Amino acid sequence: METLRVLELYSGIGGMHYSLKKSGISGEVVAAIDINTTANQIYRHNFPDTPLWNRTIEGISLDEFNKMRFDMILMSPPCQPFTRLGLKRDIADPRIKSFLYIIKLLPRLSQLPRFILLENVKGFESSSARQCLVEQLIKCGYTFQEIMVSPMSVGIPNSRLRYFLMAQISTRAICSKSKDSQMSLFPPESESSKEPTLSVALQPLSSMTKSEELNGHKLETTNDALRKMNQNSDLSVSQIQDFLEPEESVDIDQYLLPSRILLRYALILDIVKPTCRRSICFTKGYGRYVEGTGSVLQSCLETETENVFQDLDLFSKEEKLKYLLRLKLRYFTPREVANIMGFPKGFSFPEQVPNKQRYRVLGNSLNVTVVATLLHQLIYNS
Repeated sequence: METLRVLELYSGIGGMHYSLKKSGISGEVVAAIDINTTANQIYRHNFPDTPLWNRTIEGISLDEFNKMRFDMILMSPPCQPFTRLGLKRDIADPRIKSFLYIIKLLPRLSQLPRFILLENVKGFESSSARQCLVEQLIKCGYTFQEIMVSPMSVGIPNSRLRYFLMAQISTRAICSKSKDSQMSLFPPESESSKEPTLSVALQPLSSMTKSEELNGHKLETTNDALRKMNQNSDLSVSQIQDFLEPEESVDIDQYLLPSRILLRYALILDIVKPTCRRSICFTKGYGRYVEGTGSVLQSCLETETENVFQDLDLFSKEEKLKYLLRLKLRYFTPREVANIMGFPKGFSFPEQVPNKQRYRVLGNSLNVTVVATLLHQLIYNS
């Protein structure tokens, strides 16, 4: 196949660009477009030769788009209008204005892109924005496939369920095989391995069913405990330790959880060990907020987690802290989060970007390995 000219919209820190490289597809990113200053700084640091436009998408004219002559669009539009924790304003959210502009612009292009790949959060699949996109794709003569995928489906120990749409200009389906055959590339997570939809800490105890009763020493349902156990026994998924930095290169004191965090949030922390085959989604709030923002790593393996949490509430604050400190719980480093999200060893941050911003841009990014696999599926099965 000839080299594809690729337009990377909402380029962030370059997750789509790295996915393109990892997929093995011959492609050249003709332009990357984003307005996030920090993300652009990181993108330019890693891809100095790629044209990077620090402009609003809706401020780019039809003529400018046509001059780029792109064969493929890769994009990950703002997800805040569709998240369960957001207001779910959908197309009424001003942050989706640029995406609606792209949809309206599509049929006016002098040459329609042959391929489109879009990534977004769970919730986008039922949005009005998605409906607008699908209707336009059909009018323009695209065939498309939609799929929900978590990195655990490709052997990565992280739950990050995301919506993907793959489209192409063609007279036949994206994949000559059946939909079920394509879906088998990413086996759906079983009921016991799904991501939890709501932390038990937010549920009134009186509303819990028998299967949701608290599991011993942790504020965790029995179902959640079973799900984690099943995930850790899935040998098709790599262990966390495969993604960690060498111990000698990590200043562990810098990443240890502060005492105030341990005392206040110990019972709702998602704690994993290097041998675990699971972790929860890392969000942009990782390192600043606790609940639902990502797992923390137990550094001291000589101490059993269960022994520390047993009857923890019966101890004084000083005794409680003493037991918790034995676990040496720490945050994953930004490099480790990047590893889990599939970014290659060559990816790096400019030294002047602080950890707070590194976690933020990673949380807003995507899993490179998942997207690379989908791109390969889109191109080579078309």
